[in-house]
Amino acid sequence: MELELRHLRTVCAIAESGSLTKAAAVLRMSQPALSARLKRLEEEIGAPLFARLPQGMAPTLVGDFVLLRARAILHGVAELRRDAARLTERATTVVALGGVVGSVSIGLAERLGEHLPDHEVRLTMDYSPALLWDLVAAGRLDVATTVDYPGYELHSTAAMACEPIAREPVFVAVAAGDPLARRAEVPLGELADRVWVMTPSDGAGWPDCFHAVCEQRGFRPRVRYSISSSDSIRALVAAGRAVAPCQPVYPSDDEVVVRPIAGSPVWMRHVVVCRRDGVLAARLTVIADLAREAYWAHVRDRTAHFDLLRSGQTG
Repeated sequence: MELELRHLRTVCAIAESGSLTKAAAVLRMSQPALSARLKRLEEEIGAPLFARLPQGMAPTLVGDFVLLRARAILHGVAELRRDAARLTERATTVVALGGVVGSVSIGLAERLGEHLPDHEVRLTMDYSPALLWDLVAAGRLDVATTVDYPGYELHSTAAMACEPIAREPVFVAVAAGDPLARRAEVPLGELADRVWVMTPSDGAGWPDCFHAVCEQRGFRPRVRYSISSSDSIRALVAAGRAVAPCQPVYPSDDEVVVRPIAGSPVWMRHVVVCRRDGVLAARLTVIADLAREAYWAHVRDRTAHFDLLRSGQTG
């Protein structure tokens, strides 16, 4: 069997959905057909790409390797099509925007389209901040919103320019019936004995930064679950089987409650990046302002902690 683009899209769909059933719906094929395709692909690669867990499908070490390169190849194909279109008479000026966090990138895409009415803004989102940086550095994206963490901060270089958007503390999600749900904020030390569910490594400092802060507080978090599917994470938290680090905009309801961690010891910073010689370099300050508007509009609409987040900004 020869590897084709549909095989790469299959890997990405399974990883992003965390479920064969959901991936099959995205790919518009039956689950048995998807399972058979994945089996043939794993036979071709020579190793399992996903671990079949009760909570969903989690990439193996080989799966993470294949996934990173699959995404890069698919980005390259999209770039090829975009650049080919630019050679036709009907071509429009395209701005290739990348994003790792929907609250910033989606809102920025809308605002950037209004700011550049003669351009077509095309948004590509990815889980990996490191890949987005590489795609901008290679000129395959014009600009991207990404994230960094304490100890893993991004810095401007001779070739790349960075502009911070907002610094956001990491909160914790607990079951609504958990005693901690009644607290206004939760000291990190009181979570030392809890079981955690976390998203896998993003290659840019998460969850390494979280582990480092916990160790500074004298404990190592008991991460029993490493899952990319937000639905599976929420189910575990709602059932009281684990707690999860999360963004402040993570939705609270009758089953799951989101609380600040006292003192905001762990944070993520939203950053916009572009090449210094890129087509949008001269507009980076304006783009950063648009991204801040998008971020705060998203936060205002989705969390009761807006004032807390605003007061905690340090640049």
